[in-house]
Amino acid sequence: MSVKLSVNQALDKAKSHAKNGEINEAQKFYQAIFNTYSKQAKDIQKRSADLNFLRQNNPTQNPPKETINSLENLYNNGDFYAVIEKTKALLLQYPETFVLWNVLGASSTHVGMIDQAVIALNKVLTLNPNHFEAYSNLGVALFKQGKFDEAIDAYKKAILLKPDYAMAYSNLGNALKDIGKYNQAIEAYNKALSIDPNYSDPYYNMGNAFRDQGRLKEAIDAYENFILLNPNLAIAYNNMGNALKDQGKIHEAIDAYNKAISLDPNFALAHSNKGIDLKDIGKTEEAIKSYKKALAIEPDYAETHLNLSFMLLNSGKLKEGLDEYEWRWKTKKGLSRQRFFSKPLWNGETSLKDKKILLWSEQGIGDTINWSSKLPYIAKKAKHCILECQEKLVPLLQRSFPDIEVIPENRILDSERDDFDLHLPMGSLYRHFIKEISNNDKTSPYLIADPSRVKFWKKRLQSIGSGPYVGISWKSSDMSSSRIQNYAPISEWSPILKIPNVTFINLQYKDFIDDINNIRKEFGVEVHNFDDLDHYNDIDDVAALCTALDIIVSTKITVPLISTGVGTPTKLANWKQSTWNNKLLNPVGSCVDIFERNTWETWESLFGLISEEIKSFKQNG
Repeated sequence: MSVKLSVNQALDKAKSHAKNGEINEAQKFYQAIFNTYSKQAKDIQKRSADLNFLRQNNPTQNPPKETINSLENLYNNGDFYAVIEKTKALLLQYPETFVLWNVLGASSTHVGMIDQAVIALNKVLTLNPNHFEAYSNLGVALFKQGKFDEAIDAYKKAILLKPDYAMAYSNLGNALKDIGKYNQAIEAYNKALSIDPNYSDPYYNMGNAFRDQGRLKEAIDAYENFILLNPNLAIAYNNMGNALKDQGKIHEAIDAYNKAISLDPNFALAHSNKGIDLKDIGKTEEAIKSYKKALAIEPDYAETHLNLSFMLLNSGKLKEGLDEYEWRWKTKKGLSRQRFFSKPLWNGETSLKDKKILLWSEQGIGDTINWSSKLPYIAKKAKHCILECQEKLVPLLQRSFPDIEVIPENRILDSERDDFDLHLPMGSLYRHFIKEISNNDKTSPYLIADPSRVKFWKKRLQSIGSGPYVGISWKSSDMSSSRIQNYAPISEWSPILKIPNVTFINLQYKDFIDDINNIRKEFGVEVHNFDDLDHYNDIDDVAALCTALDIIVSTKITVPLISTGVGTPTKLANWKQSTWNNKLLNPVGSCVDIFERNTWETWESLFGLISEEIKSFKQNG
């Protein structure tokens, strides 16, 4: 072959042929150069070594450039199964072409063939240890396997090989975020954006990281930056809506969900989230429509079925709502609470006349207390009832329901238990006794506090001041960013705390000292706390104190459930449209008043209404 080029030009030509898989052509150039320009043997030998390396790693050559391009087009179009099929066929002919192994690994990850992906990507790194893209792809696959530390190491190796690799920084951020290292994740996202300011993914994922931290303004800013680069991506508007909702900007959140739905009418999650917000502003029927729209798109969306059940129950559609409530077992929380016995679940139809049935608590203390009000209905039908509940509730419930055997919860040997015939989770009691409950429910107390403890507390209350004695609880033990809006700052309790000649009693069980001190400082009011009362563990004693009090005001659910159960007049202040538990509090009627704070009201105005009722109680009491 005659080469009429400079050495460097000819070498570049040879390299170009080699890169394109045209091995024979590259070899002709190398040989011609060697024959013609022997004085530059060192450079030639280096290029020849490159050729030998290519030969060793591609003994049957590389596939044509057009073939690689076609695979890339399929990949970019998301046709991953076609890529996998074609790549596997090509690897039979070109078994050591690392480009093929890399595309096989990446495509396999996309379709969930993670083990195959890891094998393929490790093969890439065996053939080419400096393949930074393969390290990044391997990181994604390893993370999907739950091998978080290995995934992070893979991303860091990709970055070490290519310090300006924005995608690797973004992927590293995702891994760090998912294991809770939010600050490090945000640092990685910012690094990716410093390399490529037009790379949108870091903005989106950074928004999620900020929201998880409760840094809502920063989350919204990040989502807005993402939307500027991706104005037609529905998921971004959905997540923006979530952050706005967490800020209490419900109407703006609904606007964001509507935008997401306009971009993708079949976006079930956006319909469901919109339903939640419509519920929060009291638009029950519209909320139901949104939930049903979501379920028309994704019929097995358990969380939406559960939310729909609350709305149906709230609107008085009890049978439909209780049927939907059975979907709770398919939600993430429900799956963790499920129990598996060798004995069958009671279907509501099998006669219990000669049967021993186990009833078991499935959720929190408040729910168990609420559902226990329905125990007499099943006790009348069964030969024997066993109630398994939280240990701290056993004394109170055993006293209140002497015909039922009440025992502490024990989940260890569920599958081996043989001391009952049938079982039923407590939350299903309503469903099986809906007719009886609707026709016969009374407003009389159903919990019986220890009489000696009630006497003790009445005497003790008299020792600290005159009545009326008003118990208060004002916040949850979970004051995360998504829940804090449900509870009023203690400063907004002023209409109640300023009522003269009232003795206030603390019913909080956690983190109340600072608030009590602030009340004393701001309002000159003493909220009495009894250090010897274990509010969290000694529910029996709490019930006795609630019985001794005149009125209870709370923004929580558990305390009102105890107080209504023992028959103490209760004022429940709610942020949201009432849940079904609130609507079905027992005994309701004259015992509990539910005040719902919609988004257009202030907490102070709501407490103003409650204060007038307390003043009326004072005058009439």
